[in-house]
Amino acid sequence: MTVESQLAAPMRSPDRFFIGGEWVTPSTDSTFDVIEAGTEQVFFRVAEAKEADMSRAVGAAREAFDRGPWPRMSHAQRAEYLRAISAGITERLGDFSQIWPRQSGILHKVAKFSLAEIPPVFDYYAGLATDFAFEERVQASPSGPKGAAPFGLLVREPVGVVGAIIPWNGPMLLIAYKLAPALLAGCTVILKASPEAPGEALLMAEIAESVGLPPGVLNVVTAEREVSELLVRDPRVDKISFTGSTAAGRKIGGICGERIARFTLELGGKSAAVILDDADIGKTAAKLARAECLLAGQVCASLTRIVVTRSRHDELLEALSSSFAEMRVGDPFDTQSQMGPLAMERQRDRVEGYIAKGVAEGATLATGGGRPKHLDRGWFIEPTVFGHVDNSSTIAREEIFGPVLSVIAADDEKHAVDIANDTIYGLNASVFTNDLDRARAVAGELRSGTVGHNAMRSDMAIAFGGFKQSGIGREGGREGLLPYLETKTVVLDGPPSAYQG
Repeated sequence: MTVESQLAAPMRSPDRFFIGGEWVTPSTDSTFDVIEAGTEQVFFRVAEAKEADMSRAVGAAREAFDRGPWPRMSHAQRAEYLRAISAGITERLGDFSQIWPRQSGILHKVAKFSLAEIPPVFDYYAGLATDFAFEERVQASPSGPKGAAPFGLLVREPVGVVGAIIPWNGPMLLIAYKLAPALLAGCTVILKASPEAPGEALLMAEIAESVGLPPGVLNVVTAEREVSELLVRDPRVDKISFTGSTAAGRKIGGICGERIARFTLELGGKSAAVILDDADIGKTAAKLARAECLLAGQVCASLTRIVVTRSRHDELLEALSSSFAEMRVGDPFDTQSQMGPLAMERQRDRVEGYIAKGVAEGATLATGGGRPKHLDRGWFIEPTVFGHVDNSSTIAREEIFGPVLSVIAADDEKHAVDIANDTIYGLNASVFTNDLDRARAVAGELRSGTVGHNAMRSDMAIAFGGFKQSGIGREGGREGLLPYLETKTVVLDGPPSAYQG
């Protein structure tokens, strides 16, 4: 069954930017075409921000932080806006679920399920208005000739103006985990959307307008890398929160380091699934195949290196090949589809290039590797499995960002852990075993921001982020609030009135 296509984009003003609480006319008539991944047709056009537009957005955010009411409200007052935003998202979940599959290729049924988890993010951070210690009394060191102890406070204040840079694969999830804690903290935000997937950011601007968010607290623009770099370099921006490739993250981190700006980076991954000898091969293969087909493998936390002992390599390779071969690739709005298209033509070209490298470097192409023969349009690719992959090969070292798995043989469990850790990345990992104690022990050996058990498991409600070149900082949970706060020490001669009595 296919959901009837609704080609009309549900945004009111894709030809404008949301700056200073208003929908403003761009400085030029330059636009981006947003192409539907499954049909290769233009879904809508969106205004492209140039230098003047980005400067205007930064200026609005700076003005709102320095002189506006937002940072001066109580956390409880800001929490009410977050709850209103949550309700606004809930009202428009149908619109969000139409946009995501068209822009990025995720299955419509998966989009509906995943997007239902977004409003609770804003509700969660609203709850921290009363549950988080934004100000706490601490014991100050004695001072003065009599050694009298002054009154000490540890205060956590908003970091300031935030530039939030969002990728194209899962825009709404990442908008939520950047915007909600930033707003609760009292920051103002410039939300920079990806040219390939700007729809969610535009809808968020409409919701911000509808709930009466003060002018300049949220500003939304869509820009290419050159103009995005202006956001990173602008001295009026106190912090950058970026999700994207490690290559781009290195550059952003370097720029922020030059001017001592705050930043968090959620970057790439080449995550390993370590298969211990007691794991059920059939169940393991089925779980790995299903997880890799989520968003056609365009997930930074995907388990793409499958590390197993040599004696079980061929059995697992056969099981993975069988599971992948059964996956139904097709229209993301067809309820029978199990995997949709890649997000764009250049992404399919990239994946096909890596598949060719895998073959050229001697890995065994066990299944997939081509374009589905029954689909004559859309950026589809077959789920692909390589066996006998050397961990030093290109497909084992570099992030492919597509449905391509590499099965790597290890001598024993210790060697498997060594292989899993032998990467510049450290975003996600998993251990497959029936023994909880062994799972916990191996998790302790893996250099990864998240380690799951018997599945691909990442939980941004707890915390999400990477070791090594997979990033700096964490998003989600209480940990995800801290990067939007600066810590201030206040030492007074005595307690102020709020602490007396």
